Amino acid sequence: MADILRAIQRRGRARVTHILRDANLSHDRLKRYLAELEEKGLVVRRAEGEHVVYGLTERGVRFLLEYEKVRRFAEAFGLEL
Repeated sequence: MADILRAIQRRGRARVTHILRDANLSHDRLKRYLAELEEKGLVVRRAEGEHVVYGLTERGVRFLLEYEKVRRFAEAFGLEL
């Protein structure tokens, strides 16, 4: 899920096709993850014209910052998340 959040963060807001490519997930799996992230308040879905885009909420930004701290800590001990 961190890959999804990072893909959205890199672009500021992102369409599903961009997230699919950046996170390397199947469409079905991505839709399930996006629904869960939206339900947890980490991402927000918006309509822009005929497209749907996703953006990070403040909670999503904070989650990603904390996740990166944990990831770096784990890597210092030779672990990969």
